[in-house]
Amino acid sequence: MATNIYVGNLPFTATEADITDLFKPYGTVESVKLITDRDTGRPRGFGFVQMEKGEDAAAAIAALDQQPFGDPNPRALTVNLARPREERGSSRRSDNWR
Repeated sequence: MATNIYVGNLPFTATEADITDLFKPYGTVESVKLITDRDTGRPRGFGFVQMEKGEDAAAAIAALDQQPFGDPNPRALTVNLARPREERGSSRRSDNWR
């Protein structure tokens, strides 16, 4: 079963190919999605990696969490299991304030 991994504190110059290459030694990478700002299109510094096997994902998390990544100024990555997205509430207020 495929496992989703959250990858944070990415350099803004990182590409999906860079992240694929980073995770490839730990197993089959099914997909990489780097999140961008919907208004500007600029990278937000985090993304998600989907790996084919849970044990491969666990090995990648153990090896890569807090490891420096990027040139010329490496940043310590945050790598952990992705949590399911929480439902967003409506923008309307639920109380009776006017």
